[in-house]
Amino acid sequence: MSLKDQFEAAVAGSKDLPERPDNMTLLKLYALYKQGSTGDADGKRPGFTDMVGRAKWDAWNELKGTSADDAQQQYVDLIESLR
Repeated sequence: MSLKDQFEAAVAGSKDLPERPDNMTLLKLYALYKQGSTGDADGKRPGFTDMVGRAKWDAWNELKGTSADDAQQQYVDLIESLR
């Protein structure tokens, strides 16, 4: 199974985890997903009033420069560890 197939399976499997991950883990999953599927964070950082959007953007931006393959592998590994 290719990394892309594993990544897509992990994304689908993320909806069936035995319990909801904590917020920091959810942010990590979001950031790895965005980096693995879109690449480096783009656009402006959300404003102060959008605290959730800002936290998500910051988590994604911390992965700047991480390759898509590396981010996808980290995502797959994290989902596996949560099962």
